[in-house]
Amino acid sequence: VQLQASGGGLVQAGGSLRLSCAASGRTFSMYGMGWFRQAPGKEREFVAAISGNGGSTYYVDSVKGRFAISRDNAKSTVYLQMNSLKPEDTAIYYCAAKYGSHWSLNPGGYDYWGQGTQVTVSS
Repeated sequence: VQLQASGGGLVQAGGSLRLSCAASGRTFSMYGMGWFRQAPGKEREFVAAISGNGGSTYYVDSVKGRFAISRDNAKSTVYLQMNSLKPEDTAIYYCAAKYGSHWSLNPGGYDYWGQGTQVTVSS
């Protein structure tokens, strides 16, 4: 599986961005998908995840109510809608795929990673 993340950019605090992650292959629904982020000098952090059929989602507390993860299995794409962005959301955002349809909070639990997309939120 190859993952291609896109949609990052520079936005002012309070603004919105939508990240996309397009996957290759025809078994996308068999993969749980996650979004992680990594700020300079910090460890990679879990942000959100969604099960293979989209019926289950999970968020880190700091983004609950602001971010929404979704997926379109027909398009083999997972999305991260980010609203009310804050400067502390600034990071490189990565999508990841975990075979077996469910998801994990641990980066080590994922089998494939995208290349990352930069999100910068100015104050």
